[in-house]
Amino acid sequence: MNSLTLFSPSGVVAKAPPLRLAAKRLAALGFEVQIDAAALARQQRFAGDDEARLAAIHRVARAAPAIAMSTRGGYGLTRLLDRIDWKLVAKSIEQGTRWVGHSDSTALQLGLLAHAKGITWAGPMACYDFGSEAVDEVTRDCFVEAMSGELEAVGFRTEAGFDGLDVKGPLWGGNLAMLCSLLGTPHWPRIKGGVLFVEDVNEHPYRIERSLLQLHQAGVLDAQKAILLGAFTEWKKSPLDRGYTLRSMVQTLRGVTRTPILTGLPFGHVPTKVTLPVGARVELVVQARDVLVGWG
Repeated sequence: MNSLTLFSPSGVVAKAPPLRLAAKRLAALGFEVQIDAAALARQQRFAGDDEARLAAIHRVARAAPAIAMSTRGGYGLTRLLDRIDWKLVAKSIEQGTRWVGHSDSTALQLGLLAHAKGITWAGPMACYDFGSEAVDEVTRDCFVEAMSGELEAVGFRTEAGFDGLDVKGPLWGGNLAMLCSLLGTPHWPRIKGGVLFVEDVNEHPYRIERSLLQLHQAGVLDAQKAILLGAFTEWKKSPLDRGYTLRSMVQTLRGVTRTPILTGLPFGHVPTKVTLPVGARVELVVQARDVLVGWG
């Protein structure tokens, strides 16, 4: 079963051609692609008003396609969290639906993890990845293998100093801003002993540090087995930085939490990204600087 539905739960799709191109490319990969009827709806900066986007999520859940992929991120899912029928979405997963996306989709993925413990997939989106000028081969192949069930692990290189690390736990996380926005709400997944991964875009390192310190001060970081840092992109240096960088931010965080913090995860608002099972139990193993995260 290769049915794939493209739907818009968050920000407006500014232009239709990237979505059409994404559908064409996904069809060429063997998927039976359907674009949700409201995927191109518009209401201010959103893909339709709240009712339309909520209806789209529930409509896709009832149809239970093999894959439900967000067209894009932006903002909008936070408005819907209190009204999403989590049991309905969880039922679609039981029927085989794999919900895929990143960025704002983190709210849906972690909300589901909090309410129903279902596994979703942090991965590419239609417009950003398959509707771009060129599709990254790693992103494409990783997604296809993950959706077919063939992908059982992803690997990457990290900094020296973690050789021999071997931990197991639920994999969770996503966009850091969305993660922090859920803290203290009913939609926050209370994960202990997990492997937390984070990424973000348009956020200066000091803002990343502030968000991670918020998680640390809430007891989240120390409760994990490992923390994986993905890409933090499209931020601008300030003349006030005076040597303050992403690297120094990471060093600061490593000084306050006992949990290992590994850099280099190929995930985020970047062309090359892996596809990760949010909520699945994984084993993370480090040999020298090579990291393997497996769930097979």
